[in-house]
Amino acid sequence: MISFLQVENLSKRFGERLLFENISFGIGKSHKVALIAPNGMGKSTLLQIIAAKDTPDTGTVTFRNDITIGYLEQNPSLIPENTLFEEVFSSESPTLNTIKKYEEAIRRNDNSALETLIPEMDMLSAWDYENTVKQILSELKLDTYDKKIKHLSGGQKKRVGLAKVLISNPDFLILDEPTNHLDMEMIEWLEKYLTVSNATLLMVTHDRYFLDRVCNQIIEIDNSGLYTYQGNYSYYLEKREERIANRNSAIDKAKNLLRTEQEWMRRMPQARSHKAQYRIDNYYKLKEVASQKNDTKKLELDIKGQRLGKKILELNHIHKSFDSICMVNDFSYKFSRGEKIGIIGKNGIGKSTFLNIITQNLQPDAGTIEIGETVVYGYYKQSGIQFNEADRVIDIVKNIAERIDLGNGQIMSASQFLEYFMFTDQQQYSLVKKLSGGERRRLYLLTVLMRNPNFLILDEPTNDLDIITLNVLEEYLKSFKGCLLIVSHDRFFTDKIVDHIFAFEGNGIIKDFSGNYTQYKNWKEEKEEKRKKEQGVQVKKTVPIKKTNTQTRLSYKEKLEFQTLEEEIKKLSTEKQQLESELSRGTLSPNELIQTSERIGQLITILDEKEMRWLELSEIESK
Repeated sequence: MISFLQVENLSKRFGERLLFENISFGIGKSHKVALIAPNGMGKSTLLQIIAAKDTPDTGTVTFRNDITIGYLEQNPSLIPENTLFEEVFSSESPTLNTIKKYEEAIRRNDNSALETLIPEMDMLSAWDYENTVKQILSELKLDTYDKKIKHLSGGQKKRVGLAKVLISNPDFLILDEPTNHLDMEMIEWLEKYLTVSNATLLMVTHDRYFLDRVCNQIIEIDNSGLYTYQGNYSYYLEKREERIANRNSAIDKAKNLLRTEQEWMRRMPQARSHKAQYRIDNYYKLKEVASQKNDTKKLELDIKGQRLGKKILELNHIHKSFDSICMVNDFSYKFSRGEKIGIIGKNGIGKSTFLNIITQNLQPDAGTIEIGETVVYGYYKQSGIQFNEADRVIDIVKNIAERIDLGNGQIMSASQFLEYFMFTDQQQYSLVKKLSGGERRRLYLLTVLMRNPNFLILDEPTNDLDIITLNVLEEYLKSFKGCLLIVSHDRFFTDKIVDHIFAFEGNGIIKDFSGNYTQYKNWKEEKEEKRKKEQGVQVKKTVPIKKTNTQTRLSYKEKLEFQTLEEEIKKLSTEKQQLESELSRGTLSPNELIQTSERIGQLITILDEKEMRWLELSEIESK
């Protein structure tokens, strides 16, 4: 294995808080590694140290000399006065600089510059690279090239940072929460991109589907130590449970042995003066092991919502537009007790507008909203609460309530409630500014749930929460008796919780689908594939060649495209024939059968598109 990164004896503290101590690990070429740890255990700090943005207290970080490194921070550092185009193409790469000049010449229609740049693009073999750049920008919906960075939203800035890192095409990628602020389509594209990429990867993410499908190694920080698992997320879960069970067993065994050894140690010194020193040493080792806690601390949520009456929430023919953009069009729905609805759709398509209408923070243009008298909203907003950095954690809770009624006859003090949410005594009296991003999110979640809502609205609750908190939150939400609305791009989270979907499809259309996200996605793909097949057959029968094309000659790029299309069609046809042969043999497993069938469907669609494009170009070429 060729080593790309070696971390040796790394330690880091913030004041009295130990993040990690004497951790060591290596990452080999082409490995795709995920870093997992509870919030506040130093995941982002470790990435910053590896990327040379921070320094450790002790230890060293060594990269292979001849590799390039790309680093995506949770909040990317961008130049506010740069345009999106300038920021994305800010690179020392000769190829990328040439592509930048070429794109600028295209935008200015500068034929003189193009005469010089086209041979340069040829010499650098930059045409495929340019296509990759455009694909990345297109998939991340970054097309407002002239817009300045300072005018972008937080989500847009994160996508610019991600595009900038991917476009630089480094040998080693360091990504901190790359799926935050991406919609589901973008996440699925990024998942495929990283899966086929040759880049070595180290990342932090809470998206468990993403982890499972992209990563082949897991590094876990737990109790300031480090554990490595050679496998994906599913493998990690299995082996982690084994590790914890073995550790607990060792602690229990040490406690039992310690009772005997303590009795021996309590005797008069004379009684053991001639005893072996090793037994005395072994006693202290046993004591150290037995003093460890043999259960992992868990967040247990069993807060009972207030009683919910028969009438809950009724939406009647709701309509909402901003200027000429329709967000919600003639939508009606009557909510029932116990419903768990997932809201999905691209960014900016109207999901948050819909939530604001429901909670009456925004009035619809038309339609009526009827809210039951017993409804108590709990609204966890994507933006979160802007805490005062100088406040102590316990003061945040006390400002809402000194005592918290859990709704089941149980009363808790503010301090007890914080401990319930895994805030230690020391953390409770710490300033908010010392909390990690995930700990702030957990504190915000606490402030929402402590009001005992019976209609819970969660807008991107998974961002910045660690996987341990997410697992327990999921169990709580599954048993929640009130109404639940979740906006989330976390596919695993949505699949596990919701029983039907509000899919925002654009132009104000909201599709109510019975099922979870994966079921909706499969249904939509089948529907789209059927439409394309029908459309493809119709186009081939009626319009084999576009007669309305008035173009008289191929451009330089079209000539390149025309030359490669025939070879691509041949390769795709060969792959399709091979897969069809495998299907006909009947030797594939159920999973392989599904994957092969899906791939054949994809190949049919791709071939249809490429064959039509070849016909278009061949007509122009023959003129």
